[in-house]
Amino acid sequence: MELRQLQYFAAICKEMHFSKAAETLCTTQSNLSQQIKFLENELGIPLFDRIGRRIALTEAGQILLEQSKMIFERVDYIQRAIADLQKGNGGKLDIGILPGDGDLLFDALLIDFHRSYPNLSIKVTESTDVYEQVLDGSRDLGVTTTPAKPDDRIAVIPLFHEEFVLAVRPDHPAAKAKAIPFEQLQNMKLVMFGPEHQISKVITACCQQKGITIQSPIVTSTLSTLLSLVEQGVGACILPRLLVDNLHRDQITTVTLLNPTPSQDICILYHADRFMGMAAKLFIEELQSYIQRVMEHSNRSYG
Repeated sequence: MELRQLQYFAAICKEMHFSKAAETLCTTQSNLSQQIKFLENELGIPLFDRIGRRIALTEAGQILLEQSKMIFERVDYIQRAIADLQKGNGGKLDIGILPGDGDLLFDALLIDFHRSYPNLSIKVTESTDVYEQVLDGSRDLGVTTTPAKPDDRIAVIPLFHEEFVLAVRPDHPAAKAKAIPFEQLQNMKLVMFGPEHQISKVITACCQQKGITIQSPIVTSTLSTLLSLVEQGVGACILPRLLVDNLHRDQITTVTLLNPTPSQDICILYHADRFMGMAAKLFIEELQSYIQRVMEHSNRSYG
């Protein structure tokens, strides 16, 4: 059994069509069919059911596909480990983060990190499926909410506890108070992210806990729009305290929410069975240090 044969087999499983798989692999359909035939002869069992022009995986084919994915992961591990040794501080890093967290965690951090390690290539993508992407191997690292019951293959590094506050204009009636009960939000006009956003999910859970509903006449997917609406007095907004502090907006002040105080735990995720290169290790250290500095600054600001 050759790795090339497994790669051919996986390509067919992806396309479920021999000719399309052959085009993807830049080989002939006859060569592809021959290699699969060799593989089936060696295993002594068909991998595909040929139903007219269609094909379907047999039970043996399904087993081979599952095991092939594990083999490809180990081969990728070997290649990346060796490349990391050869390149020293070079390499690539693909990071998934929650929507909006880039404004808090990555804008300033990425600039400093790039200056320190200019040979590292970093890709940061906002997503609501960070956990799933780290688990399936499409992201090297994830910065997201701490999962309740993570898969055994997922390693979790606690990063910080994040509290949410009411963001308002300085002349907003609520700005006179340092803190208000959460239930007072039902009497306010709020601008918010859509229901699929992680922040909205936290707020919805708190509303259900209190048995209240809140007004949200304007919903947007962008943080810049929310901030602009708050600054123009259109409505108040619920955002992470660290985020608001880090943005330094003169026309936005914060009010603490009580009973409950919306919050969540943020962590770094990585796949424990995959090789962690030097780029990922360096980035985790830099991120932890950066968050510590941001939190210390926020704590000093609030006494």
